[in-house]
Order: sequence, then structure tokens, then C-alpha cells
Amino acid sequence: MARYGGTVGQNDGAGRAKEACVEQVLRGVVAIDGPSGTGKSTVARRLALQLGAAYLDTGAMYRAVTLAVLRAGSDVHDPAAVAALLPGLSLHVGVDPNRPSVRLGGEDVAAEVRGRAVTLAVSPVSAVPAVRATLVAQQRLIIDRALTETGGIVVEGRDIGTVVAPAAGLKVYLTAAAATRARRRSDQDSAAGRPGRVDATLADVHRRDRYDASRAVSPLRPAADAVELDTTELDVTGVLARLRALVAERGMAVPAVSLLP
Repeated sequence: MARYGGTVGQNDGAGRAKEACVEQVLRGVVAIDGPSGTGKSTVARRLALQLGAAYLDTGAMYRAVTLAVLRAGSDVHDPAAVAALLPGLSLHVGVDPNRPSVRLGGEDVAAEVRGRAVTLAVSPVSAVPAVRATLVAQQRLIIDRALTETGGIVVEGRDIGTVVAPAAGLKVYLTAAAATRARRRSDQDSAAGRPGRVDATLADVHRRDRYDASRAVSPLRPAADAVELDTTELDVTGVLARLRALVAERGMAVPAVSLLP
């Protein structure tokens, strides 16, 4: 039987707020969607840190499944072969924004899932209906657990507002020019010791955009009620300021002091 999990941590909302020294904490779900290179992971994690919330990177879950497929030597373009690996898969993600983690069979694979081999294969694996059904079910369980234990969670991916958490209190769809996204992804890879050419990264960006937007199950698209935010000319600080304003407008942030005993 497949085993999946998400660890929120030992602290409740008050404990997390005191640990992070935040003035306000998140209540509810913030869903952040968008294509690769828009800064989803960076701003989602930092928003969670600023608001004493849990953080879930759903893309890392799909990347971990893709890594399992590659390690098994299965054809990533064969949905039946990919689905056949799910029953024996042991995948665990941590949702503490201070220490996000991805473990496959107990092994820390957080760095490996960001490699080029996984990046090139993740789109077809993510499009397999059995993979999406399995991971979406687990993502919902992780979200429910986080809401119970911490009160708030920031979730990022490609179908959070449309499929995973359609009742999220705030849905944001990040966009940016393809060239900007390719440059950001290249800079990120270089910083992590994965140097590559910007032109190759741009080709990957276009390829994945087409694949993700055209897949039959949970295609990449903004939710009807999502706030679309173009990050082309914004730095991380600017995006975070806009997100904090949106959270405040929705009344989803409460004073941390109100949670103290």
C-alpha cells in the first residue's frame, strides 16, 4: 500500500507565532498557483514564515513521484507503468516553512527532485490521472491537518485554487514573462549548484507551459475567482507586500497575541 504523509510539527498556531516572532498569523488557506519561474515557491514559503503558517509545496510531491519512476526505469510516457508504481510508494513531505522536506522511502530527496532529469520528466508523470488523484487526496489531508494544528497554510502548485482547495480564502495566480521566468529559474539552479544555459531553460519553460496547460486532468489555469498577479517587474519583497495586502483584505490574518494563553 502506498504511504504518504505531511508533518506539520509540534507547535500549534500560538507556538509557531512565538517561535517565528510574527505579529500576525494566518487563518485559513492561501492557494498560490502559476507556471514555473513565477516565484511561487519562494514567496509562498516566505509568506508562511511571516504569518506563522504551514507551507506545502505540491510540486515537490509530483517531482518525488517522477524521481521514483525514473529510478524504477519505467517509461514516464506510459500512464499504466507510472500508475503501477503508486501502491508501493512511500512519500513524505514536511510542511514547516523553516524546514521543508521531501523524503522518498525515508531518503531525503529535496535536492535530487530539482535536477534536470526530473524537470524534463515531471510534466508527463504529473499528467497521469492516477498520480493526480492520489496526490490531490493526500494534499487535502495535509491541508486539513495543518488547519487543525496551526490554523493556516500556504499551498502552492498548479491546481490548488481550481482542484485541491477550491474553497481557499485567498487564491492567487502568479504570472511573468517567459524570458523572465527562464532567467529566474537559471539563477535558482546556478545558486543550487545546477548550472545551465538560459536558452535551454527557456525552451523547458515553453515546453512545460504547453504540457501543463493542455493536459486533460487539472490543466494549469487560474481559478475563476483568483487574483492574477504579474511578477515580471516585481521582486520578492514586492510580491510579498501584495500578498500580505490581499491576506489582510480577506480578513485572514489575526494578531498573534490573541492566540497566547
